[in-house]
Amino acid sequence: MRYNQFGNTGLFVSEICLGAMTFGSSAQDTMWGQIAGLDQDGVDRIVERALAAGVNFIDTANVYSGGESERLLGQSLRNLGVRRSDVVIATKAFIRMGPGPNDAGASRGHLMDAVQQSLDRLQTDHIDLYQIHGNDSVTGIDETLRALDDLVSRGLVRYIGVSNWAAWKMMKALGISERRGFARFESVQAYYSIAGRDLEREIVPFIEFEKMGLMVWSPLAGGLLSGKYGPGSSEGEGRRASFDFPPVDRDRADRAIAVMREVAAAHGVTVAQVALAWILAKPFVTSVIIGAKRLDQLDDNLSASALTLTGEDMARLDAVSALPEEYPGWMLSRQGSGRIPTPFTPVA
Repeated sequence: MRYNQFGNTGLFVSEICLGAMTFGSSAQDTMWGQIAGLDQDGVDRIVERALAAGVNFIDTANVYSGGESERLLGQSLRNLGVRRSDVVIATKAFIRMGPGPNDAGASRGHLMDAVQQSLDRLQTDHIDLYQIHGNDSVTGIDETLRALDDLVSRGLVRYIGVSNWAAWKMMKALGISERRGFARFESVQAYYSIAGRDLEREIVPFIEFEKMGLMVWSPLAGGLLSGKYGPGSSEGEGRRASFDFPPVDRDRADRAIAVMREVAAAHGVTVAQVALAWILAKPFVTSVIIGAKRLDQLDDNLSASALTLTGEDMARLDAVSALPEEYPGWMLSRQGSGRIPTPFTPVA
């Protein structure tokens, strides 16, 4: 297991992060219920195996299984006798947690309530990474950042991050934080996979320029890249069969899966391991979030950290999954090609 610097901080996290979306009851009639299903014993086994493999980073959210995910995770760390300093806990707030008008969002009021509730469920006195789970079109960025800065100042939260925001809004947030001396967003949690590379258009250049950490969610595109799907496979089982998310260009994804099968066969590994190894090879990725209900699923995903794809492998996979060109990207590339640093000779 490799450990990467977390954004612009001195914190180091495992390149694989254990996702806790599977923790909790599957009886809920929500999207989270379709993904969850692990009780306390199951959570303990998954957490124990991940920690034994070197994972020190666990991501959850208050909304996962209606708070059950946080509760089960907190109890699991106690059951396993894990030292608090040995694990980096990330959680999130924003999505609706109750029927009231202020039970959702990134307002000061909601965040102050939500963080205390998360601390109680997790049975801890601090959250290592507190993330805004989505875009609030009502609350001003200044209000959200001031509330988060207060949480950091009080020691309830150590670092802050954001998920599913546009690049322009994150850049604006960093500007406000710098101008006002607030704690700044240190990470972005975003969807990225070989079947969905949209992140590379705006967000990847942004995070590289600002030295922000990138946590990748759904690296297997909701199970699409698990090996169960694609040309010649049965599509009647697995999560994707009942919950078709995130959206992808299936034609392009199927072409990529065909090449991934060849690469997997050459290395004697699974298609899922190839999908994860491709992401892990990207220099802008800090940690890849994996979730599992079974130990064999977890072990297979964890093994991706030991797989090194060749330059030829990466070139083939990059080519078959390449995004179609869009404006202004193609124009920026065309106009910028002549600005590669070289000795300049004035025209006589």
